[in-house]
Formats: sequence, C-alpha cells, structure tokens
Amino acid sequence: MALTRPTILQIIPELDTGGAELSAVEIADAIVRAGGRALVLSEGGRLAPRITATGGEFVPFAAATKNPARILWNAHVIRQMIENEGVDLVHARSRAPAWSAMLAARRAGKPFVTTYHGAYNEKTRLKKAYNAIMAKGDTVIANSQYTKRLIEERYGTPSDRIRVIYRGVDGSKFDPAVISEERKAALRARWRAAPGTRIVLQPARLTAWKGQSTVIEAARLLKADNRLGNTLIVLAGDAQGRDSYRQRLESEIKAAGLEDNIILPGHVEDVAAALAVSHLAIVASVEPEAFGRVATEAQVMGCPVIATDIGAPPETVAAPPKFKAEEATGWLVPPGDASKLAAAMAEALSLTPDARAALAGRARNRVLQNFSLESMRLDTLDVYDRLLGTQLRASYK
Repeated sequence: MALTRPTILQIIPELDTGGAELSAVEIADAIVRAGGRALVLSEGGRLAPRITATGGEFVPFAAATKNPARILWNAHVIRQMIENEGVDLVHARSRAPAWSAMLAARRAGKPFVTTYHGAYNEKTRLKKAYNAIMAKGDTVIANSQYTKRLIEERYGTPSDRIRVIYRGVDGSKFDPAVISEERKAALRARWRAAPGTRIVLQPARLTAWKGQSTVIEAARLLKADNRLGNTLIVLAGDAQGRDSYRQRLESEIKAAGLEDNIILPGHVEDVAAALAVSHLAIVASVEPEAFGRVATEAQVMGCPVIATDIGAPPETVAAPPKFKAEEATGWLVPPGDASKLAAAMAEALSLTPDARAALAGRARNRVLQNFSLESMRLDTLDVYDRLLGTQLRASYK
C-alpha cells in the first residue's frame, strides 16, 4: 500500500548558516508542501525557527558530536525515533551524524539518502574512511557535476546511484525588483558607505581557504595602480571562533594601507540586499567549492561575479574562453592569483551601464533556467518518491 503521508527525517549538525543548512530548511518546506511530514534533527542555530515556520518539526539533537561512543548512542536514539515517529526515510547532510543515521536506518530497514555538500579534505586514510559515509546512501545526491566526479573517483560509487541536484536559488527572494530602498540603505549605513561608493562584496565565512588574503592583495595592486578609487571591499562573514585569522586579515589590511577601503563587518543576514547594493561579488576560494552558492546568488541578482576556476563555479559561471563574450555571465580566475583577480576586478568595475545591464540579464536568466530552488525541491522529492513509491513530487504545491 502506497504511503499517503511519508515522514522524512533530515539530520544536520547545526542550523546556523551555509548551503547545507539552508537546503535542509528548504527541503523541509518542500516535504510539507507536498503533503509529507518533515523532521529535522540538529543542535539548532539561527535557521532553526524557519523549520517550524514552514510546518516542519525541529528536534534538538546532539548531531554535531564526533565522539565514537556518542555516535553509536545517537544511532540507538535515532532508531527509536524511526519506530516511534513512523519515519519512512532518513536523509543525512553531514558526516558525523550520517554515521548514526545510516546505522539507525539500516537496522530499521528504511531508505538512507545522503547529500554530499562539500569537497571534503582527505589527507589520511582515516579521514577518507570517515568521509566515505557520505557515499553510502541508497541514493547519493551530489550538488554539482564536480562533486559527482569526486564521489566516483574517491569511492568508486556507481554512477547510477548518484543524482546530481544543483543547489537552488530562490529567484523570488533574490530579485532586484523586490529589494526595497530601506533594506539597501540599512546596509550602506551599517557599512558606512558614502553615496557614490562602489561596493565589492565577498560573502564568505572567515577561513583561509575562502581566499580573503587574495582579495586584499588584489585591492592593494589596484590601489597601487590608482584603479581602486572610491571602492569599499566588504569581507562579510563570521569568524566562527577563528579570531587569530581575523586578526591576521586586519594586519594585512593595515600593512597594505587599505583601512579606508576594506571592512570586516561579520555575518550579513540580508544577502540579497547586500548583493543589490554591490557593484561586484567575489568568490575567491583557493580550494574547490563543491557548489558555491554565492556565484549563483550574485548572478540572479544581476551583480557581476568573479569566481575562481576550480570546483563547481565553472559550471555555474559562464566565462571566456569556454563562452563567447556576448554569452558571458561573469569571470573565472586562477585560485590565489591576486594579479589576475585584480585585472578582472578592474574590468568588472569599468563596465558601462549598458554592458552591465546586458550581463545582468544573461546571468539572471541562466540561473533561473539551470539552478532554481524549485528544481532543487522537485528533484529531491523525486529521489524520495523513487525510494518510497510515493507521489511527493506530483503533490508539491
């Protein structure tokens, strides 16, 4: 007998910020809108209230633990929850809780799905064995073709068990037309951006692999060539306890004489408005992004974007030489190359209003056609349907 109201359990360490966390919220919403029941196990965070706001159920849970004994205990607790709550499918979005979730799902005889969100570091055999859990789902969702290739190469996972579902962008929220002047003014005031100031935004948590140092050096090169002008560079993101790294960036900014040009304002909640007031967005990661949602969010907002030519951004940003100039939606530069980044920044900031508008239109259309939130939701519901024999995708409203 077909399930009429399947219960889907997602598990993720925290619900604070990031693509994996936001995906958990958005898929919980999709499950509810399709007539299912959505449970989300997590230690919580600023996104947790959005679970209940969508009609899902947030369950506080020690999902971030990496203690082997606690992971085994968590498996026991999740197994009990599967039985008590009538869970039909378990979906894990991070490594440590995935071990508990898999053990529980297997013991309960329920389908197990994983989403491989990150290009995890694998410098040791132990780390590879730990990461391998993310390739053990009955279906493994990869958030890009780059991630799919990574899974196949690292673990030999059969291609037919991997489903590529791109991280989706909500074109109704990330729409220049719906961003009020008040929202934009609030950010300009917070950043103390004088009228006429060009804003360059790098929205990324403060960690070395995100490439903030490369951005600072590129700004120094532009200033030395008198090409920086009245530009304000906003390195927006949480330090997440990396106070020494933040202090290092502050020292680099001071040494380059860029105290008036670069700020570190911390986390920015209203990313859409931040992109709306920005003349340029940068994804400067020096290690591969498994997806890199900033690149698609910037494009759908019509904000020119520069990304590094590694990981998934080459799939989401149309750039020469692969694309003709009249087809381009942004720029790709080598990771860690401040000179190339500076050159791309100078080109982007010098676009005429007509050229900028044409690029913005191409970029928004491409994202809405290929990387939409609705596609991500429908394709994920389809994964559940294929494992459960349900009709969630068809019932989605």
